[in-house]
Amino acid sequence: MRKPFVAGNWKMNKTAEEARSLVVEMLPELQKLESVERVICPPFTAIMPVSAVLAGTGIGLGAQNLHWEGSGAYTGEISAAMVKEFCKYVILGHSERRAMFGETDITVNKKVKTTLSNMLVPIVCVGETLAEFEAQKTTEVVTRQMLEGLQGLTPEEGARIVIAYEPVWAIGTGKAASGEGANRVISESIRQPLEKLFNQAVAQGVRVLYGGSVNAANAAEFFGQTEIDGALVGGASLKVADFLTIVKAAVK
Repeated sequence: MRKPFVAGNWKMNKTAEEARSLVVEMLPELQKLESVERVICPPFTAIMPVSAVLAGTGIGLGAQNLHWEGSGAYTGEISAAMVKEFCKYVILGHSERRAMFGETDITVNKKVKTTLSNMLVPIVCVGETLAEFEAQKTTEVVTRQMLEGLQGLTPEEGARIVIAYEPVWAIGTGKAASGEGANRVISESIRQPLEKLFNQAVAQGVRVLYGGSVNAANAAEFFGQTEIDGALVGGASLKVADFLTIVKAAVK
């Protein structure tokens, strides 16, 4: 049995004080939902105050990115050691990072290895663009992202990863994939590559989330699918009632 997992990716939203206030507001209800692994990923500047609020609550804290080098002349970057002081999780390879900041499967692979070597849990994002979707290249693209992004890992390392399938054409557009469609992609283009890279036990044990316009109204459709173990939630994670509804849907 794979434990349900719901993470909120706040992206570039909320000041440190706004972030602290938002977590304080959702915390009483969020704490009750212990059967779901709950993770909040605020901007870097809000990690410290949010960490203080979450201490001892059982709710995880994640960063939205890190650099693969341990330290050095990388202006504007943040290392795994810096993240590790406060967080257990880190989002890697998000489509916005790939599209806007030039991240590739190679750099994602470096970041995954650094994350794992620092005993952090990577939430690795994969997904196809609208053009790739319309050209029926979803299987090709997602399979490549999986094989190249996770190459060189041991089965033990592979078992510690969380994957987020995020079709790029659905992120922030209000146009989510269908539950059935996402389930098929995960089965064919995520779990099969995991088995090829590692083994069947890892392929069936890794939790795979759906992301891309997940909201309070459609979450249950995704969580009802056999291969979907939760969600990486964007905009809806900034709304207390919506995020709580999504986490509750994962409980069911």
